[in-house]
Amino acid sequence: MKHFYMIVNPKRDEQLELTKEIQNFILEHGGTCRYQVNQIQEGRPFDKSQIPYDTECILVVGGDGTLLRAARDMAQHNIPLIGVNTGHVGYLCELEKDTVIHGVQQLLTGEDYVVESRMLLSGCSVRGDTISKEEIALNDIVIHRSGILQVVNLIISVNGEYLNTYSADGMIIATPTGSTAYSMSAGGPIVDPRAELIVVTPISPHTLNAKSIVLGSEDEIAIEIRTRDEGQGADVEVSFDGQAVGILRQGEKILIKKAQVRTKILKLNRMSFLERLRKKLQGCSS
Repeated sequence: MKHFYMIVNPKRDEQLELTKEIQNFILEHGGTCRYQVNQIQEGRPFDKSQIPYDTECILVVGGDGTLLRAARDMAQHNIPLIGVNTGHVGYLCELEKDTVIHGVQQLLTGEDYVVESRMLLSGCSVRGDTISKEEIALNDIVIHRSGILQVVNLIISVNGEYLNTYSADGMIIATPTGSTAYSMSAGGPIVDPRAELIVVTPISPHTLNAKSIVLGSEDEIAIEIRTRDEGQGADVEVSFDGQAVGILRQGEKILIKKAQVRTKILKLNRMSFLERLRKKLQGCSS
């Protein structure tokens, strides 16, 4: 690889010291590298037109949130992403501050890296005859209560067939990549990120028999907001990869399925999923 681009979270590299160090290293070793400071939080949209057509790899400098946002922004472009963690946990990020230069050197020389293709979810809300614009998520789509502290009733259907009505704080629809995020915290299963499936996990369900359900990747899930028994409506908020995108009210629903586009994630070693998982589990138990 020779042609790189960087997407930078300015709150994670305020003086752009790390960004410029990476850029200079790439330029000194015969590569090309430009960068863009992502200021979407300040209301300035990400400008995809700045990315050169011959870009082979995008380095995402920030944390998991920055990488998730970049995955959504770049889903149509089919360019591999690799995260450089300058935040806290950085579970999705492959590189850290002290390993990024060595990692970039591996990419420049073309040694010991793989590109993993990850599925995304797409979702759109249905309000009467109106269908909203489709949004996509790499980790998960979450429907959770909004406003006053009360449970919400969610009617779940799969491929047009009624499945169950959940009384819960909300519902998580996760990809295999997102199975180690919010879904896992809510009791969902850990899934190999290369798998093709969808995990449905209720958040704090108000029943003893409500468990996570694993569905096929080609299934379409409909979640409808039901009026509470006492006739009160309960608004719910919808988030894609942690970013709020709207509110659903009683009688409205959201349709969720596998997205037509995918995300490519770069990995710099051949460590298997099971080996990675074993190291994570050993770290949690120590």
